[in-house]
Amino acid sequence: MKNDTTVLVTGGSRGIGAATAWQCAQAGHAVAVNYTRDAAAADAVVVRIAAAGGQAIAVQADVSDDAQVSALFARIDRDLPPLAGLVNNAGVVDVPARVDEMSAARVQRMFAINVFGSFSCAREAVRRLSTRHGGRGGAIVNVSSVAARIGSPGLFVDYAAAKGAIDTFTVGLAKEVAAEGIRVNAVRPGIIDTDIHASGGMPGRAADSAALIPMLRPGRADEIAASIVWLLSPASAYTTGALLDVSGGR
Repeated sequence: MKNDTTVLVTGGSRGIGAATAWQCAQAGHAVAVNYTRDAAAADAVVVRIAAAGGQAIAVQADVSDDAQVSALFARIDRDLPPLAGLVNNAGVVDVPARVDEMSAARVQRMFAINVFGSFSCAREAVRRLSTRHGGRGGAIVNVSSVAARIGSPGLFVDYAAAKGAIDTFTVGLAKEVAAEGIRVNAVRPGIIDTDIHASGGMPGRAADSAALIPMLRPGRADEIAASIVWLLSPASAYTTGALLDVSGGR
């Protein structure tokens, strides 16, 4: 493997993030596997990559904390090859609730991690990638959700609203840095079979929702990862500002 460029995957210890970290390593990148709490899971991703001949490190940082984001990028600068890509994957859901049942703290947490964290990471990435700042260009992929256009009524309107903000952020940032060698796109997964549903109190949601999906099955983390890695690669060189639904037709 080449390992002469680095991709940072936030929330890289599980689910879509872990699958993306693995596929980025297979594509020849060194990988920074960011995690918030589960060091063992992040270390397992790193061990798997290293066993296949790749280069990876696990880096703890809560992306909702701007100082921790700065420290995360400083660690990459110190210990890995130059940054070439960012995958803004870190995110949370909460238990199903109506808007009139949601606390301010819940909504603030939702936006702090899912939106503000993506802004902070993108800021640091642009400072390193942009030709305006002496960089060599690169790519940013934001992980949104089809919830952004469905709205998730009765379940996660706050999550859907946060992902709607990510969609707008993607389009705006793509236009802002298009002439500086940076492409910015978003992947919008549908219902994917990962453990994020358990963290929202519905561990069986992916399988239970199959009938709602035109393809009659939930997606897999590796299917989303493949789309992300394509958007990071030269194969998508003329693609920026795109919102790519990977949702089984939902």
